[in-house]
Amino acid sequence: MAMTIEVKVPQLPESVTDATLIAWHKAPGDAVRRDESLVELETDKVVLEVPSPVNGVIKELRVANGTTVKAGELLAVLEEGEAKAAAAPAKPAAAAAAATARPAVPAQPAAATGRSAGKAGPAARRAASESGVDLAAVGGSGREGRVLKSDVAAAAATAGAAPAAVRPATAATGATGGSREERRIPMSRLRARIAQRMVEAQQNAAMLTTFNEVDLSAVIALRNRYRDAFEKQHGVKLGFMSFFVRACINALGRYPVVNASVEGNDIIHHDYYDIGIAVSTERGLIVPVVRDADQLSFAQIEAAINDYGRRAREGSIGMEDLTGGTFTITNGGIFGSMLSTPILNPPQSAILGMHKIQERAMVVDGQVVVRPMMYLALTYDHRIIDGREAVQFLVAVKDLLEDPGRLLLQV
Repeated sequence: MAMTIEVKVPQLPESVTDATLIAWHKAPGDAVRRDESLVELETDKVVLEVPSPVNGVIKELRVANGTTVKAGELLAVLEEGEAKAAAAPAKPAAAAAAATARPAVPAQPAAATGRSAGKAGPAARRAASESGVDLAAVGGSGREGRVLKSDVAAAAATAGAAPAAVRPATAATGATGGSREERRIPMSRLRARIAQRMVEAQQNAAMLTTFNEVDLSAVIALRNRYRDAFEKQHGVKLGFMSFFVRACINALGRYPVVNASVEGNDIIHHDYYDIGIAVSTERGLIVPVVRDADQLSFAQIEAAINDYGRRAREGSIGMEDLTGGTFTITNGGIFGSMLSTPILNPPQSAILGMHKIQERAMVVDGQVVVRPMMYLALTYDHRIIDGREAVQFLVAVKDLLEDPGRLLLQV
């Protein structure tokens, strides 16, 4: 006699009370394999995938898409069976009975129920659903053949498929004959959480931003000189971010209050350096944390940042990667930003904003020369960080980047 297995919402990370079920990958009667992804749950920070605990067949789905669920809540019932039995199609009567037992659960698109769906990230699945692309027919360019959103977009462009999301809910014809379109879509949990945290930061901290500019000639020259040897030696490209991380750590050591946080009427000083690196994803901005960054080499910092970037694109960032952090660096320059005022990442008390490298005419030793310049912005909590400390911290970062040999000598 086949054994029935209950699939429940896993234990959610600390500080997360519930999640939203955003996509079933299987329907009643579908065969599943052990560790194959069954469903996606979206929390305030990440998308969690719930795998099948056994080989078997989906007997019943208990929760519909869009439902808010809590840890331990029953999601589905499986009927355990051998892998060969799981590969056989379910009997129509059994599938119909399972479907009518819980009519609130909608049938899933074919693109989300194929075996290849387990190799696609949340963003890719959502893009496939919107554009009508069959994931089973898309070749994955990600790690271990994982299908990325860019793969789906390329497949949609090749097929000439137009995303469903562009269809307007309402349309009116203007006086000039053009259409005026409006669409209303709910915020994702991540976007809503970002909005909440940004408002909280504005309301709960006395934010102030100080600016400076840095001449990156020495960093660029050093990077160009050793770029090929560095990549050959360490298997990772030498970017700019590792220089900024190391410069910030050095400056944080000189001005430790910039690495502190506020808790009630207490100032919490951190004698370690967990540096958050802001990463933009299709779902919104996330800040994975490079732990004990002061203990890492340039190559290890670059490898950690590259890994976070890849996992962010694939939707496989874990909650543990996003918690904590004592100081954050965000780089708006990759999008072309010349100057901005970053918002604090609570409960941290400071964040450094990098911007676009732009060649500008500068006066050096009485001569006008062209130099690659970048504006830096430090937003800080004025409740615990005085302007003097903020400015000196930013000047220290500037000095270290303009003479990067000091990073190696720690002077």
